[in-house]
Amino acid sequence: MTSRSDPNPFDEEEAVNPFSKGSAAPGSKSRFPQVVAQTLGFGQKHDATVDIPLDTINDNKKKEKELANWEAELKRREQEIKRREDAVASAGVPTDDKNWPPFFPIIHHDIANEIPIHAQKLQYLAFASWLGLVLCLVFNVIAVIVCWIRGGGVKIFFLAIIYALLGCPLSYVLWYRPLYRAMRTDSALKFGWFFMFYLLHIGFCIFAAIAPPIVFHGKSLTGILAAIDVFSDHVLVGIFYLIGFALFCLESLLSLWVLQKIYMYFRGHK
Repeated sequence: MTSRSDPNPFDEEEAVNPFSKGSAAPGSKSRFPQVVAQTLGFGQKHDATVDIPLDTINDNKKKEKELANWEAELKRREQEIKRREDAVASAGVPTDDKNWPPFFPIIHHDIANEIPIHAQKLQYLAFASWLGLVLCLVFNVIAVIVCWIRGGGVKIFFLAIIYALLGCPLSYVLWYRPLYRAMRTDSALKFGWFFMFYLLHIGFCIFAAIAPPIVFHGKSLTGILAAIDVFSDHVLVGIFYLIGFALFCLESLLSLWVLQKIYMYFRGHK
């Protein structure tokens, strides 16, 4: 006897169309699996999903915050430094460090970093003029020493020493340093101070190149008149004095040129 629950292999099952829309009738069985449409991600809007790690976003925000804090700290430090500089300047305390000459610093001198680019050439010319004066005064001492050895007397030697010891620092303080500060701060008062004492400097150079017989027959300066006077007695001393005369002439010409250049700069700049 056969059980009711056993399926009849000869029963005709209801045909199922796999391409038909909708689900199969309830209670019907199908040998074909139900086809479910799935989106493959093409031609659909917002199908593709890009996952951005939250750690990356947090890191970027953290870096931006650190950068903003760093910039704020820099601004705060700049304001603090400026406040201190203003306080020191108002108190009249010098802040310039001595850096020249390099082997034995005695003055502060930094044209490349402190003087405007358009005025650096003029400042270097003025510096060459000051160095030229130092060279003239030092060589003047050497020439007078030679004359003293040849019987010229000790008085001219002491005068030459005084010229050198006073001329080098006074020329720096009276006209070169004011010009340096005038170029830095664009101060008309400093320019006026420079012009006044630079004219005295040019007058001294011309006087030294001539060396008139006013003080000890003019032999304390290596000018043309002193060179002619000593040349007849000692040729070697005369040669030294002629070299000193040439140096003072070059210094005078250079100083006149520097004066013209700086005056034109002052008039054009103002």
